[in-house]
Amino acid sequence: MRVLVTEDDASVSAALAGALTRAGHTCDRVASGGALLQQHQGADIVLLDLGLEDMDGLTALEQLREVSEIPVIVVTARGDERSTVHALRLGADDYLVKPVRLHELLARLAAVARRYAGLVTHRIETGDLVVDETERRVTHRGMAVAVTPTECALLAVLARHAGTVVSRQQLLDAVWGDAYSSTSRAFDVHLAGLRQKLPMVRITTIRGRGFRLERP
Repeated sequence: MRVLVTEDDASVSAALAGALTRAGHTCDRVASGGALLQQHQGADIVLLDLGLEDMDGLTALEQLREVSEIPVIVVTARGDERSTVHALRLGADDYLVKPVRLHELLARLAAVARRYAGLVTHRIETGDLVVDETERRVTHRGMAVAVTPTECALLAVLARHAGTVVSRQQLLDAVWGDAYSSTSRAFDVHLAGLRQKLPMVRITTIRGRGFRLERP
């Protein structure tokens, strides 16, 4: 996988690139948002720091999402909830707080890549809702609903088990992989995004058990 490491600290950038290269990936390194916007086309996935030379990483992410759906994992020292939620709502696929453990970073890379690769060819229909995992497309009564690849993957699991309670851990394992932390804010933000974009579809929280997409 070709990874574009977008990080203004040269030592951190070199360490990340070195670790990923040893794990079998190919890495390019840039230090600014402008360079990210110019060079992202040649990458499969972006690792994005939020402190860049020329702009805030959130601004860079917003501008990137205007022109590309390339997978983005934020890797930053900002661990506050506001930054996490903002990045995920702007279109980041995942959010990691430094210092990052290599095995977790590799697991997150693999999980995000699987979602974008469309390895599962499946079309799920429940009532007026259709989830196409291959095309990462969601429609309701024939009208397209704009969702991110991560939101689509999460909705697909719920739709596949419509009418049945799916635990939080089952959803995390299915969408993010076994290494994903059950306390991560990413899950809650993406679930909230689905509820906002699909108010006509009921996703019920069953306290202590999980979540259920209600059958129409």
